[in-house]
Amino acid sequence: MTGFGKVTAELSTKKLTIEIKALNSKQLDIYTRLPQIYREKEMELRALLFQGLGRGKVEFSISVEDIGQDTSVGVNRGAIEQYYQQLREIADDLGIVPPTDWLQVLLRLPDIVKTDTVAPDEKEWQVIIGAVEEALQCLREFRRQEGEMLEILLKTKIDNIGRLLKEIEHYEGERIERVKTRISDNLEKISTTVGYDKNRFEQEFIFYIEKLDISEEKSRLSNHLAYFVDTIEREHTQGRKLGFIAQEIGREINTLGSKSNHAEMQKLVVQMKDELEQIKEQILNIL
Repeated sequence: MTGFGKVTAELSTKKLTIEIKALNSKQLDIYTRLPQIYREKEMELRALLFQGLGRGKVEFSISVEDIGQDTSVGVNRGAIEQYYQQLREIADDLGIVPPTDWLQVLLRLPDIVKTDTVAPDEKEWQVIIGAVEEALQCLREFRRQEGEMLEILLKTKIDNIGRLLKEIEHYEGERIERVKTRISDNLEKISTTVGYDKNRFEQEFIFYIEKLDISEEKSRLSNHLAYFVDTIEREHTQGRKLGFIAQEIGREINTLGSKSNHAEMQKLVVQMKDELEQIKEQILNIL
């Protein structure tokens, strides 16, 4: 979602520099810095950015460097005379010594120098629009290159989770036997003083083992991993959707952890969570 585009365009009297910066954001937030002469076109520029960017915190600016004469500069004589008369009267009333250089004082006062900037014509505006579209294209190319790197990274993380999931299978049979042995040993210790129904024990043990069964979680997690990769490859703007799939992956990993009841399996679950957190961080960079 991050990106940068910068384009310079020259007119007969000025040089324009258009910059567009984009950072991660859940929606499109546009901040503009425009010279006063282009303020009336701000909504048109915003519409252009909205169509070209989709999401992100966007900073858009146009800076102008004069290389010719397109302004009319003059001195407001009437304002100078009024300022001079009023300041002389104040100085006389308050007994203040007047300045030796009245002109230097007066030229610093507001509205003394008049600058009439020539408004942009249609030809100039078309040059600006073309430069903005070119800057947008640069930013989109920046995003495309970043997206290709993110795709490789995300697929690697998904493959890592899949590999860790397969490693869990090595401990499933051992885990059940450990649970059964532990419960049987405990029952043997108390059987000398307290009797128990072996048939009932078998029923309860089967029920307990069913609660520890992770077949469904493994199947759902595998499906979510495959769907995540498929979404990356098939859809153009998929940031939000990938976020939802990542949440489902996290839910299944958490369930695996709560059902594992085995130290080595829990270590694998922790590694899977670490890979998933890195995925979630990178999803924020995707539109």
